[in-house]
Amino acid sequence: MDLLILILQGIIVAATPLVFAAIGELVVERAGVLNLGVEGMMILGAVSGFAITLESGSILIGIVSAALAGGAAALLFGILTQLLLSNQVATGLALTIFGLGLSALLGQGYSGATVMALEKIHITVLSDIPILGAIIFSYDPLIYLSFGLTGCVAWFLAKTRAGLILRAVGENHDAAHALGYGVVKIRLAALVFGGACAGIGGAYLSIVQTPFWVEDMTSGRGWIALAIVVFSTWHPGRALLGAYLFGGVTVVQLHVQGLGVDIQAQVLSMLPYIVTIIVLVMISRDTLRAKLNAPACLNKSFFASS
Repeated sequence: MDLLILILQGIIVAATPLVFAAIGELVVERAGVLNLGVEGMMILGAVSGFAITLESGSILIGIVSAALAGGAAALLFGILTQLLLSNQVATGLALTIFGLGLSALLGQGYSGATVMALEKIHITVLSDIPILGAIIFSYDPLIYLSFGLTGCVAWFLAKTRAGLILRAVGENHDAAHALGYGVVKIRLAALVFGGACAGIGGAYLSIVQTPFWVEDMTSGRGWIALAIVVFSTWHPGRALLGAYLFGGVTVVQLHVQGLGVDIQAQVLSMLPYIVTIIVLVMISRDTLRAKLNAPACLNKSFFASS
């Protein structure tokens, strides 16, 4: 039972960076923009969050700095793609390469350093419930924030006027522009939000999950987050479930050898990415469903006619 609780807790922790990154990218894509730079924004958030936390001694300041770093990177992407009309795919890939390189440069002086642990929230009575308390009510604030973020985004997109406008921009930017909505401004706002979420996801890796800096510590999680958005068919609740699915694969592969299963470590390390490929292949076979759910103007540049 203790091992099962440990595995479940590990899955929740491993899934949290993916939740932040995937929910942020989901909002961006709902606005009609494809940002493949999630990996770059996450790693910039990771190094910024770690460095500022270490220098300031405040985890809160570190997390805010990570959000600002991710948002700034996303704003740069937005300026290039929405104002200068550069290719979204190429610019996103460039952002990832830029983020990985810049983080390696900025993080050189922090290799081997560690930061203080983010304390878990102890909820009176609830945290003391046998088994259930350990599984549900014994986590750090960012995990609860990820659940709140998912719920807020789902409500925002489905129930608010601003959310409906954002979705309209993603479905038909020309019609939205004709109605007087600022397509570029809305998309830039969505991009900054998505970048901030990715930055927080990266900071969770370097401050909470593994509280030390290692070059390229995101290890492809940004790409997995992009796959989760497609896997979820652009629905926040499904994105949350997808993040936990991939988080589960990541954690289970760490425990498999400990349970006596004779599989090479290199094969186990490949599992999360193999699952990603399998999921994308399965989704690509159902092209009708993908077309029905994907924003109609996704990855299409907007040209204001007047």
